[in-house]
Amino acid sequence: MGLNDPQWGRKKGNSGPPDLDELWRNVNKKLNNLFKRKSGGGEGSGGGEGPAGGSPRRYSGGVGLFAGLLLLMWVSSGFYIVNEGQRGVVLRFGKYVETTQAGLRWHLPYPIELVEAVNVSQVRTVEIGYRNNVRSKVLKESLMLTDDENIIDIQFAVQYILKNPEDFLFNNREPESAVMQAAETAIREVIGKSKMDYVLYEGREQVAAQTTKLMQEILDRYKIGVAISKVTMQNAQPPEQVQAAFDDAVKAGQDRERQKNEGQAYANDVIPKARGNAARLLEESEGYKQRVIVSSEGDASRFKQILVEYSKAPGVTRDRLYLDMMQQVLSSTSKILIDQKSGNNLLYLPLDKLIQTSGPSPSPAPMPEPPPVAQEAGHDSAARTREAFRGRERETR
Repeated sequence: MGLNDPQWGRKKGNSGPPDLDELWRNVNKKLNNLFKRKSGGGEGSGGGEGPAGGSPRRYSGGVGLFAGLLLLMWVSSGFYIVNEGQRGVVLRFGKYVETTQAGLRWHLPYPIELVEAVNVSQVRTVEIGYRNNVRSKVLKESLMLTDDENIIDIQFAVQYILKNPEDFLFNNREPESAVMQAAETAIREVIGKSKMDYVLYEGREQVAAQTTKLMQEILDRYKIGVAISKVTMQNAQPPEQVQAAFDDAVKAGQDRERQKNEGQAYANDVIPKARGNAARLLEESEGYKQRVIVSSEGDASRFKQILVEYSKAPGVTRDRLYLDMMQQVLSSTSKILIDQKSGNNLLYLPLDKLIQTSGPSPSPAPMPEPPPVAQEAGHDSAARTREAFRGRERETR
């Protein structure tokens, strides 16, 4: 009752403090009207069924309605919603019962059953060798020993999702710590079986793939309920204390590779040319061989034919050989021989051509190469001349 209540400070028409018993009865009356019941009277009520009394039937009906409302509210508190990308894990008195999918669900209300929502679509990340930034290194995790007994500094990140919410919640006390330890174990095993240069340069993707496979095997064996999605190599380098010496070694290796490449390029340029020249010389020698053999066979065949003709008519053949030889010898001279014994026949002398050949030419033109027929004719005439001289020597003997 507030201070501005009309009954405050008034009792039986006289000013003064209110009657506490009357105030208490008024409060009980309002509560009974609210819950559809009346409480028993206080002092002075006499326990009768007067205005301050109430029937037991109405009292029990109000209590039942109130209990029904409480029961309805308790039952309705068991409804829950599982969002998309989540799973609801239902626990009955702390024991796993089932896993529910996304949507509107119902379970036995508290304290009988509880529901834990687990996000299975969230990509979680674990950092090995650093925290939040590559520069903030954790040397206890990042320093590793390679197969060739070198120390290497590695920072990498592991991304994973949940594939089994029950295993993730109940099979391990600290699943994220288990994932981190499995990642460190896997990367140390892979690095311990690899060379330093392989890890730093050409084998970074292979190292990440092998680490992913080995991590998944370890986590599946421990039943952590995690699926590894990606292992990212953030940084891989030698320790800072030997970084300068390692850079010098890398430069020396690069110079060696460059010189090897230059030598290989020179070899690729020279060797084919040498092989081509060798093949050309072989072909030329083979052609020369065939030409000499064919020419010798032709000379031998021609000599046999001349010998047959010579045996039939030695004089005619000898004169013919002599004339062919003289024609060949005198063909390059500007002299003209006239046989006076042949009679008084008129001879035609090509004086213009003789003057041109004997006089100096203003612009010497390059002599064209004789055709193969002329060369063959000259070669035949020379052969005949040799055969004629041989015949004369045999006759003289």
